[in-house]
Amino acid sequence: MTDIVPQLLDWYRSAQRDLPWRRPGVTPWQILVSEFMLQQTPVARVEPIWLAWIARWPTPSATAAAGAADVLRAWGKLGYPRRAKRLHECATVIATEHGDVVPSDVETLLTLPGIGAYTARAVACFAYHQRVPVVDTNVRRVVARVVHGRADSPPSARDLDDVDALLPDGPDAPQFSVALMELGATVCTARSPRCGLCPLTSCSWRSNGFPEAGKPVRRVQRYAGTDRQVRGRLLDVLRDNNSPVSRAQLDMAWLTDTAQRDRALDSLLVDGLVEQTADGRFALAGEGD
Repeated sequence: MTDIVPQLLDWYRSAQRDLPWRRPGVTPWQILVSEFMLQQTPVARVEPIWLAWIARWPTPSATAAAGAADVLRAWGKLGYPRRAKRLHECATVIATEHGDVVPSDVETLLTLPGIGAYTARAVACFAYHQRVPVVDTNVRRVVARVVHGRADSPPSARDLDDVDALLPDGPDAPQFSVALMELGATVCTARSPRCGLCPLTSCSWRSNGFPEAGKPVRRVQRYAGTDRQVRGRLLDVLRDNNSPVSRAQLDMAWLTDTAQRDRALDSLLVDGLVEQTADGRFALAGEGD
């Protein structure tokens, strides 16, 4: 597998997507913001919101100074709005406890709100250019195919060791990590891999005749009719109003299933994304006073 490094790096230099968070001059904080936004969300949806976000709040302290409701509005249609709340909390901790500078080491990053194992390593690697194995779904798939000859692989305790074994020593390691991820996102995809475009001359999966995955392909989670959709509809009403709204206004957002609507609203209250005023109306967090 020694040839994988030069082959992948040469391919990446010519085939990489022009993503704004990869451009020169982007700060560690802005890279961290992109990682929060990209979780389970396509690049095309993230890019315009990320650009607007960093133009408005380029630093952790600027984000921390914003109201929670402003943050939720700026998050827009990215989905999973708890990420916005956690990003706001993360910004506050960085601003107050780390001198407005995103920590560079994985251990400290893991102590920040909303940052898990993947995000901590991604920031250390992509923002601070450290030789740190970074494993997401795309990387795991590429390693499963190229190294182990399997169509895909579930998360495993050995994932980090597998990727670490592929990482080159020296300054090429961070770019190799990005390239590995890019290959999985654009060529070695889950459903329709474009093997004819793959730069790697050695692939165990291809050599073994493309064996199918041992388990059924996981079905894509539906969105229509789910509690997530109802939560989104309720948040849309609140985002479109700068003052608290009545329960009747919220009720109009979802007439199909009143029990589901009530459940969705309760979950938004529990998550701290919505608050109820003393007179019984509802508002985004921070706007109910």
